[in-house]
Amino acid sequence: MIMDASSMTIPDVTLAVFTFFNSLRFLAYVPQIAKAIKDQSGAEAISFGTWSLFLASHASAMAYAIANQRDWTMASLFLANALGCGAILLIAAWKRCRHRRRRARLLMAMRRNMAADGPARRERLALAHTRRHECQTPCDLSDTGPRR
Repeated sequence: MIMDASSMTIPDVTLAVFTFFNSLRFLAYVPQIAKAIKDQSGAEAISFGTWSLFLASHASAMAYAIANQRDWTMASLFLANALGCGAILLIAAWKRCRHRRRRARLLMAMRRNMAADGPARRERLALAHTRRHECQTPCDLSDTGPRR
């Protein structure tokens, strides 16, 4: 049934406006989700506190729409928005977890390389020091300043 604009009541108009903007809001989650998926830095720009508050707000509004208003249209819109917030939170948590694991693996590899390279590097430094200062024997590198 198509309603004529002149026969719409204020509740009809407010419901139509509410439905329109909440549908747009759901679509607005798509770019945020896409950015979170592409992010390589652990989704650090996504605030868990803010998005959790949005999620709780939508869930409570959905519960209100069902329990107090018996309005399944309103409830379904808030459900869609809650799902959008939940998707952003899940993706951000996944990205942060992956980023931390990757960073920890990289740090471990760097430590292993430094430990393996340690004696050889010390020998190269000693040889360079000996050449630079024209020492007869390799110097103790605990004091790397010139010897007088």
